[in-house]
Amino acid sequence: MAQQLSVFLEDAPGRLNQLTGVLGEHAINMHALFLSKEGDFGVVRIICDKTEYALGILKEADFSVATTDVVAVAIPDAPGALSKLFDVIAQADIDISYAYCIVDPSSKQAISFCRFKTPHAVQIIEDAGFTVLGDSVFHD
Repeated sequence: MAQQLSVFLEDAPGRLNQLTGVLGEHAINMHALFLSKEGDFGVVRIICDKTEYALGILKEADFSVATTDVVAVAIPDAPGALSKLFDVIAQADIDISYAYCIVDPSSKQAISFCRFKTPHAVQIIEDAGFTVLGDSVFHD
């Protein structure tokens, strides 16, 4: 499991820049960022190296922020690899709340971050031969 920051932002020009600026000013390194918008607000999901520190800094800066557990699954950076993971999830009838991926082309490694409603999803994924990464992988 990995910890993710979930930041709720109003839909206003420059607001995402303010968020990333605060993190940069405090030497917080973002490994992944995903933004989704619904109407007048958006949700920014961030994997970073200092989650608890970032949580406090963002609260002090008046951002609406919380931490959320997500499952970080290592997969090869190859055609069809993500589909194999999602095949396992579908066959186990696991509901995905949301998912996003990052890739390190130099290592041919990808990571899929998933939020599941099913508590036993991690065990099913590991039983299928996938590696679930712990939170320590993303921290200094």
